[in-house]
Amino acid sequence: MEGPAVGVPQGDRALRDRPLNPRRIYGRAAAVVLAIEIGIAVFVDDALIRPYFGDALAVVLVYLGARWLLPLRPVTAAAGALALAVAIELAQYFHMLAVLGLEHNRLARTILGGVFDPVDLVAYASGAAAALIVERVRGERL
Repeated sequence: MEGPAVGVPQGDRALRDRPLNPRRIYGRAAAVVLAIEIGIAVFVDDALIRPYFGDALAVVLVYLGARWLLPLRPVTAAAGALALAVAIELAQYFHMLAVLGLEHNRLARTILGGVFDPVDLVAYASGAAAALIVERVRGERL
C-alpha cells in the first residue's frame, strides 16, 4: 500500500499545522476586538468604559482591520485609524448627522456618534498609541 502523495494536505491536521499568515492574525484580532466592542455597547452603560475605552478600542479595531486588509506599516495604519476617528469627531462638532438628515437614524448615531467631546480625541490617540506599543513589543518595525 502506498503512502499519501507528497505535498497533498492530510485533512484537518495539515490545516492546523500550517503557519498562520501574519495578516490573518490582524483579522482574527479585529474579530475579537469587534466582539468586545459589541459587548461594551450592549452590556456596559457607565461614564468611563463605554465612552472612553470603547473609543480607544474603536481606533484599535480600525487599525487591525487596515492591517488585515492592506499591506500597511503600523505607523501608517495607526495614523489612518486616528485620522478617521478625528474626522468623525469633527463631523460631530459640525453636526453632520443633522446636515445629512440622519440625526434620528439610530444606526448612524451608533456608528458616528452624536455629540462632540474633545476628551474623545484623547481616547482615540490612546487607542492608536496602544496599537503601536503592542506592535513594538511584538518586535514589529514601526
